Amino acid sequence: MAETLKKGSRVTGAAREKLAADLKKKYDSGASIRALAEETGRSYGFVHRMLSESGVTLRGRGGATRGKSKSSTS
Repeated sequence: MAETLKKGSRVTGAAREKLAADLKKKYDSGASIRALAEETGRSYGFVHRMLSESGVTLRGRGGATRGKSKSSTS
């Protein structure tokens, strides 16, 4: 996303679809919603809504998860 959209400007049509696709690709490769919001100059809520609209399965809190969670050893 080379150009950042003016904060608060309405994003519609093809520009919205392109932005949603870019955000989805970056989120799927591990970027956080907060990082994407900062990068695009948009709010956390805006990025969250765009991801939801594009059908992304949002990760739980605590960052990207990698592989299996902590192994239980007792």
